[in-house]
Amino acid sequence: MNYRHQFHAGNFADVMKHVLLGQLIRALHRKDKGVLILDTHAGRGSYDLAAAATGQTLQRAPEHPGGIGRLMAAGRGPTTKGSHASEMPAPIAEYLATVRAFDRARGNLGDALRFYPGSPWIARSLARAQDRLALCELHPEESLALRAGFAGEARASVHELDGYTALRAMLPPPEKRALVLIDPPYEAQDEWARLVSGLSEALRRFPAGVYAIWYPLTERARLDAFAPELLNLLPPPTLVAELAVAGESSGLRLRGCGLVILNPPWQFEHEARPVLEWLAGTLALDAGARADVRWLVPESGKQT
Repeated sequence: MNYRHQFHAGNFADVMKHVLLGQLIRALHRKDKGVLILDTHAGRGSYDLAAAATGQTLQRAPEHPGGIGRLMAAGRGPTTKGSHASEMPAPIAEYLATVRAFDRARGNLGDALRFYPGSPWIARSLARAQDRLALCELHPEESLALRAGFAGEARASVHELDGYTALRAMLPPPEKRALVLIDPPYEAQDEWARLVSGLSEALRRFPAGVYAIWYPLTERARLDAFAPELLNLLPPPTLVAELAVAGESSGLRLRGCGLVILNPPWQFEHEARPVLEWLAGTLALDAGARADVRWLVPESGKQT
């Protein structure tokens, strides 16, 4: 995937990832002790949707109308009893409020959304005084934009660093609690191998961390190619949460995405399932849209 993120910003995959990220952070906040939130592939942090059709070398149709655009329309829809808008799960409503607040804070007073927050700002909007953010981005231009956006943020540090190197350099954290978001671009042929190697080192250094690994559902990048290697690591309880906006026969290059979550917070599967089911119904692009939450490695009943 050619993944300079501008024209992908706010698409259905961003929506899914950011809603679940918010749920994970809130779940970890059930305990008062601080949390390190480590974003290994943070991007530039903020995206101007007005420029979303501009790629590096060619014009492309922006993808946000089919993602955050649909959710905002649902949020403005009828609120009579039984309407889809009235049944919007609370985590999605909270995510929409975060996106709107970010847009307004950057000066957009119009009705149409313009500025969309990436995962660093989603995390920053939820971080408490005792939490800490470490944001890693290797691409120089993206890292520079990220650093400028977070200038003066005492609880956030920005590092122009390979995300897999960060897993060695920043774990274990002094807080003894961490949520690690691993969201690579899947451009390199050996991405899965590098991911497994980095995750192996992370689990060796800090087995108690919560690790959330985003992946696309495409012909090239599929969980079934990654799962056996992951299972060879003898991982802790591991949950898989997937959203597909179309079936395998749809012809869409990107028909869905997922999160593999190691050490998910207690009862997280029950919290994620209705959210993903609602998103599947709202963001469906073709027949075969679905939500799926399943255990890859079942939990033993011990709380995270």
